[in-house]
Amino acid sequence: MAQLLVDSLYLKIFNRVVPLLLTLHCTLVAGKALPVNTPSPMCENVHLCKHNVVEQTRRLVAVLNATAQDLFSVYLNCQGDPFSSHVDELCNASGSYFPAFHVNRTSQKKEIMVALYQVFAFLNASLGNITRDQEDLNPTAKDLLERLHNTTKTTRGLMSNLTCLLCTKYNVHQVDVTYGKDSKHMNTFQKKQQGCQVLRRYVQVVSQAAQVLPPHLEQE
Repeated sequence: MAQLLVDSLYLKIFNRVVPLLLTLHCTLVAGKALPVNTPSPMCENVHLCKHNVVEQTRRLVAVLNATAQDLFSVYLNCQGDPFSSHVDELCNASGSYFPAFHVNRTSQKKEIMVALYQVFAFLNASLGNITRDQEDLNPTAKDLLERLHNTTKTTRGLMSNLTCLLCTKYNVHQVDVTYGKDSKHMNTFQKKQQGCQVLRRYVQVVSQAAQVLPPHLEQE
């Protein structure tokens, strides 16, 4: 009699627990994320490049190179002393965290494009910080602000070209980039100094980039 009671109790527990476990198992399987071949965010909206994209890229770098020194000079003048009179001490380019640019005309085209992308991704983010700071610190400096906006616009066009080339021509879907320090919570002196350091290094790097491009990167 006792055995029958035990068997009956066991059967009731079994009938309740097993369906519950099956339900939980099915729920977990149904909710499990399945592997999906999602496109890289960098290349998500990229289509075929324009036929003259390489030449256009070269020209955009040339424009940036031609205007970089004037941008830096105007920036210095607007910051006043001690920046305009102690450039070497306060605007040491080594403190800008600007990505290194080690490629040259003997480098592979793919390597050059990756290096350019890293440099101008950093510059694009830095220009955003510098422009925001100068709009706050020097809101009446129309010449400086216009130069910053124009440089940003050209840089973004260049980034679009580089992204297209990397994704469609060189099959590069991810590039490691650095963006430097956000100046939002810096004091006035630190904001001015970071802008000074970045723009001084930018003058040097964009000159190197302009020398690397022609006539090495011809349209294939």
